[in-house]
Amino acid sequence: MHATNALQTLKPDAWAATSLEKRLKLLDQIQRNMAQYAEQLAEADGTMKDGLVEQHVFSVGLNLNSTVGLIGGTIAATVDLYQSILRGKPLTAKQITEIGDGTYDIEVYPQTRKDGMTAGRQRGHLRVKGEPRQVDPREGAPGVIAVLGAGNYSASTETVKALFWDNKAVIHKPHPLNAASDAVWQKVFAPLVEIGALAYCDADQSVELTQLPGLTAIYFTGSAATAQAITAATDTPVVAECGGNNPCIVVPGDRPWTDKEIVHQAQQYVSLAKINGGAVCGRAQTLVTSKHWPQRQQFLDAIRKAFVEETPAISSYYPGSGAAKERFAAQYPDAEVLVPEHGRQAASDGLFIVGAEPDGFAAANEAFCQVIAEITLDAPADAEKFLAQAVTYCNNRLLGSLACMIVIDEDTKKAHQAALDTAIDDLRYGAIAVNTIPALLFTNPYLIWGGADRDGEVVSGHGNFGNLLGYANVQKAVLYDQFVSMTHFLYTKKAPFDRLMAANARYTTRPTWLNLTRMVGSATRANMARKDF
Repeated sequence: MHATNALQTLKPDAWAATSLEKRLKLLDQIQRNMAQYAEQLAEADGTMKDGLVEQHVFSVGLNLNSTVGLIGGTIAATVDLYQSILRGKPLTAKQITEIGDGTYDIEVYPQTRKDGMTAGRQRGHLRVKGEPRQVDPREGAPGVIAVLGAGNYSASTETVKALFWDNKAVIHKPHPLNAASDAVWQKVFAPLVEIGALAYCDADQSVELTQLPGLTAIYFTGSAATAQAITAATDTPVVAECGGNNPCIVVPGDRPWTDKEIVHQAQQYVSLAKINGGAVCGRAQTLVTSKHWPQRQQFLDAIRKAFVEETPAISSYYPGSGAAKERFAAQYPDAEVLVPEHGRQAASDGLFIVGAEPDGFAAANEAFCQVIAEITLDAPADAEKFLAQAVTYCNNRLLGSLACMIVIDEDTKKAHQAALDTAIDDLRYGAIAVNTIPALLFTNPYLIWGGADRDGEVVSGHGNFGNLLGYANVQKAVLYDQFVSMTHFLYTKKAPFDRLMAANARYTTRPTWLNLTRMVGSATRANMARKDF
């Protein structure tokens, strides 16, 4: 459908006036549709990715996770929000703390009993400028938001936000890679199309869509260059998420990490580095270490082993991945090629750059594939001194401002809590993950996802997505976990992980206690399973 024709089918005034009761019925039908069409979505997603690497390598579980697994939790949380409003007790902050300079720390996650069971020790916070104020999702004036879908995932959580949290009708345009899965998503969201709340246009309608008159906003996920071009060509406000070179700050411990702790941290980092073939905006591309940390070499060796031996291969399917890896290899001819599963799987090799210069190519470019760079700072192996230097480095010399990962053991964190808090305050990143992975902030509807403002820089975009509870003037989100946690993302087995992802997709699609119990059981079995690759 042409963008103009899609616009003509919308009824933004009627949608804005739709009651919460009716919206809940629509959401229930959408959840049922997701369950009905989940296999079709997974098949479309897998067929696209397998075709790009010319090998059948993407499993059903991985494909379910990147489709219904991504959006299911967002829809379930929306149901929780609406039900809480109807009960007269809207979901709100668990705790609010003023931290100075008119900034407030707001704990927003977990909210429900089920959240608490799946979160474990995770705690999600927002940083807000000014007196905290929630905006009711019914307050938004009628309007139309154009959503340009991402290429690296087809589940448009931005569309859910625009419809149910911003109170706007939506025109959604898929990325060309996801045209097939988008056709299935249209079946899932058919109840909204039928009432004029949602319309779809063809994948080739980018220019036409962004230049439609009367749009309230444009939601975009993609490259900074495209975001800049869209912004320059329209007066419509643009909210854009564009990635960047995200750091993982490895804080030297007051005590030596145990061998098991080093292996655990390496496996968690490499699992993030590999997922979706490295085509993840929240992927931590650059390890930032202390040159004087006594365990630096042991940690780097653990990264190598985790990539080659302890985590399954995943193909880098995203167009341009091979060329991007070649550009990094040309700049760093001594970089190590890491080959998992003896090279049986296409396009699954990693490139490991050790000791890259702080201001070189590796710092100034995003790979969006399985490239890992380590930049070691000439900073003392002292938690407080290293943190201060690492924050300054990341803020000023790495590309982008989307996400930052911090790894710090519990003893060191306890001894230097004030220094860690200062580092989190000072980091100019939109999403900060402490002892967990940044990608979980993207999947958590209570938090935000988007680049931090750096004096007009558009590398990682402008504005943010997420923020289910509707707090105004959110500056950043922080997700905390324990140094070693059962809820950490560890991709260390194939079949058990695949079954866990399928169970997770079933639970997020239909979040019943039975499905939660089944998912927990699947996670327990996965943790106990032996290596199978």
